[in-house]
Amino acid sequence: MHLIPSHPILTCPEAKAWEAGLLKDETTEWAAMQRAGAAIAAAIEEDFKEIGGLPDDARILVLMGRGHNGGDALLAAQALLLAKPAATAEVLLCSGEAALRPLAQKAFAGLMQSVGQRACSRRIDTEGASKLAGLQERTFDLCIDGVFGFQFRPPLQEHTAKVLAWVNTHPRIRFRAAVDLPSGMGDQNAGTVYRADFTYATGIVKSPVVAENNAVYTGRLRYLDLGFFKVERVVPDALGRVLLPSLLAPLAQLRRAQTDKRTYGHLFLVGGSLNYPGAVLMSVQAALRSGVGLLTAFVPASLVPEYAAKFPEAMWVGWPETSTGGLAAGGGGFLLDKLPRATALAIGPGLGAEAETLAAVQEIVRAATVPLLLDADALRPEVLAAVGNKPFIATPHAGEYQRIVSALTEAMQGVLVLKGPLTRIVGRALRPTESGDVGHKARPTYYSPFGGPVLARGGSGDLLTGLTGGLLAQTPDDLLLAAGRGVVWHGLAADLLARDKGQVAVQTTQLFDYLQPALLHAAHESF
Repeated sequence: MHLIPSHPILTCPEAKAWEAGLLKDETTEWAAMQRAGAAIAAAIEEDFKEIGGLPDDARILVLMGRGHNGGDALLAAQALLLAKPAATAEVLLCSGEAALRPLAQKAFAGLMQSVGQRACSRRIDTEGASKLAGLQERTFDLCIDGVFGFQFRPPLQEHTAKVLAWVNTHPRIRFRAAVDLPSGMGDQNAGTVYRADFTYATGIVKSPVVAENNAVYTGRLRYLDLGFFKVERVVPDALGRVLLPSLLAPLAQLRRAQTDKRTYGHLFLVGGSLNYPGAVLMSVQAALRSGVGLLTAFVPASLVPEYAAKFPEAMWVGWPETSTGGLAAGGGGFLLDKLPRATALAIGPGLGAEAETLAAVQEIVRAATVPLLLDADALRPEVLAAVGNKPFIATPHAGEYQRIVSALTEAMQGVLVLKGPLTRIVGRALRPTESGDVGHKARPTYYSPFGGPVLARGGSGDLLTGLTGGLLAQTPDDLLLAAGRGVVWHGLAADLLARDKGQVAVQTTQLFDYLQPALLHAAHESF
C-alpha cells in the first residue's frame, strides 16, 4: 500500500507557515488571491447548478473583513458579475474601508471600478443592526463570506457577530458560500459561526473544516487546488489528507492493446435475498461498470433467471435458499471450490440478517484466500471475527460502524470506508480509540470532498460496493487505492448527476450515466 493522490490537511498554524514560505511578497500574494477568486467563482457556478444555476440577474451579498479572505470573496464576486452583466452585488464592510489591508483594498477598488453601479457597499460597524434592517426584506441568490480567514481568533466583535447571525437566519438567501473556512471558525470557534452550504478551501484544507463537530457550519467541502503543493518543499506530516480527482486519471487512459478479460480481474459478489432483491442487482451493475474483466454473482437460485436476462455480462450462480428466500448454508462449499478463479470477493448487498445466512457468510470469510469487501448485512461483529488478519475493505455508514466498532482490532489489516456527508477512508491497521472512533498507525485519514445529498437515498451504498469491488479485483494488492478510487468515482458521478438533474427528482441508478463523464472530468482536472 502507498500514499494515493492527495494533499495534506494542515492545522491553522501549519497553513500559516506554509503560505508564508510560499507567498513572500505582495506580488505573489496578489497572484494567489486572483487564482483563488477565479476558482471560487467557477466552483460556485458549478455547485449552483444543483438548484437550477446562478441566475443571469443574480443578487450577490458579500461579507467582507479587512484581510485576504475578504479580497478573495470580492474577486470571486467580481468574476461572477463580469460573467453576468445583469447581476448586482451588495458588499457589507465589517470594518471601514480605511482599515482594509492593501490587497483587500485593491480588490475592493477593482470591483467597484469594473462593475460600476452594479455594486454598492455598506459599512457595518457598531451600528450594525440598524444598517442591516434595510436588507431584511431583500432576496439574495448568493452570499459569499469573506470576513475572517484561518488566522481568526475569538472573540468576535459584537457588530460582526450580529452580521453573521443575521445572515444565518435570513430567510431569503438561496446559497451560502464560505471562503476557506466559515467566519468564526478556527482552532477555537467563536460563539457565532457562519453557516455555509459550501465551504471552498483555497490552496490548503485547514483541519477545522473537516472536524465532525464543525460539519453544521462547513456544509459541503470543496478543495480548490491553487498549486501550493507543487513546490519542492517538505510537507508537514499530516494526520488527514484530501483526495484528488487525479486518483481516477489512470482509469481514463487508453488500456494496453495486449490484454484480455483476465487482465482486469475477476470479482466474486455474494448477496441478495427475496426480501431485498434490488440491492445485489445494483451492485452487479456497478461492478460491470467498474472495468472489471470478469464477474460472478452468487444469489438466491430463484433470482437467477430474471437477473441473468437483465445483465448477461455477469456469470450467475444460484445459491440454495432458506425458507424465507435468503442464502442457505449449503452454498458456501460451492463458492469456495470456485474461489481460486477470483481476485476479490465482495459480500453484503441485500443479504438480510438470517442466522443461517450469516453463518454461511462466516464460513466463506473464514476460508477466503482473496481480498474481501464487506458491506451492509455482512458488517457484523461475528463476520469480522472470521476475517482475522486477512486484507479487507469495509464500507459502513454511521449506524453500521457503531455495530462493528467493538470487533475492530489492532491486528486487522483493513481499510475502513466511513460513508457520510464527508466520507473518510482509514488505512491499516485499525484500532478503536477510547472515544469510539478509529485510530490507525502509519497511515492518515483520507477525506473525499465529492458527492452530496443526492446520494442520501437507498441504493447508493450498493453502487459503491459494486464499483469498489470491481476496482479491488483489478488491484487486489492495493486496497487503499481501490477504496479511494471507488469513493472518488462514486462522489464525482454524484456531483455531475446533481448538477445536471438536481438533488431531488432523480433515481439512484441514474448515477450510472455519469460514471464515464466523471472519469473524463477527473482526467481533465489532472492536466
